[in-house]
Amino acid sequence: MTSRPTPPTAAQLARVQTPMPRAWPLLACSLVLLAALLAGSVPVAFSIATVFLFAGPHNWFEARYMLGRLPARTGKLRTYFVTSLLGILMLIAAFVAMPWLMRMTETIPDSAHWILVGWNAALVLWVGLLMTLRARQNPRRDWSGMLPVGLMLLAGIAIRPDLFSMALIYAHPLMALWLLDREMIRSRPNWRPTYHRLLALVPLMLLALGVWLWNAPDLPGDDSLTLAIRTHAGGEIFAGISTHLLVAWHTFLEMVHYGVWLVAIPAIGLRSKPWELATIPAARHSPNLRRWIAGLLLVGVLIALTLWACFLVDYGTTRQIYFTIALVHVLAEVPFLLRSL
Repeated sequence: MTSRPTPPTAAQLARVQTPMPRAWPLLACSLVLLAALLAGSVPVAFSIATVFLFAGPHNWFEARYMLGRLPARTGKLRTYFVTSLLGILMLIAAFVAMPWLMRMTETIPDSAHWILVGWNAALVLWVGLLMTLRARQNPRRDWSGMLPVGLMLLAGIAIRPDLFSMALIYAHPLMALWLLDREMIRSRPNWRPTYHRLLALVPLMLLALGVWLWNAPDLPGDDSLTLAIRTHAGGEIFAGISTHLLVAWHTFLEMVHYGVWLVAIPAIGLRSKPWELATIPAARHSPNLRRWIAGLLLVGVLIALTLWACFLVDYGTTRQIYFTIALVHVLAEVPFLLRSL
């Protein structure tokens, strides 16, 4: 006999039907416009400031949100979550080892190219495996049409793995917007039409930055930090585009990403105050797990504070280390996004 789903409570119904506050669209527009203006005017300074202020806190809120969405028991989803975790760990280990491996094989022609091809191809295959597992779960999905897309991606990676890597850097901030949309389906469905109209601001601001800065001279400065920021935005790959524009584009998208995780998703997706554990299924399931989760979140706070201190001591080195470690949260977003589809 099949058990019926638990009907929503009055509080849950009220939450779903709550209209969007009138000031929110205006506030969102103002923040997006301000982010674009700062990214275009002072891209390097804005990049330094946003990473310093928001990198650690946004990772903490992202971890808190994901804990609230994990089931207390994996059950039939065990294979999916184990595959997700193993894939993340192996891809991180391979990513960290890549510079060493490139140095060890630098005498072999095109070795760096094929090492990068291998990592990017492994990422695509891992995502494809997760999509296959997700398609077999309820609600079932037919994603067979994505197979040709995956094969074309693998072919493109073999030719220009550096372009695929840059595509990931620019696409990652947009994943937060997609996750926010999926969260609205769950908890604020009547907000989605307004949200979708607000989304038009992102391509409009990218276009405006392009018109404004297309003929701008490259960013000055030969210090290691400025060089790293330019390289991270694709300055060495997109040689025909002003580095001023590239850094402005990338910094603007990163600021949108931080805004979603620090403001929008906590306001919509967290059903309690961030430090309250009652809405985390695993914490409700077991007192021991509750203590472990509380400890994990506390460690996250300490890491964010340590990150700020390290930024003050040596910003350049800390930024480089952070963006290597931050790949964990980039990869972790993939299985959560697929589960929400």
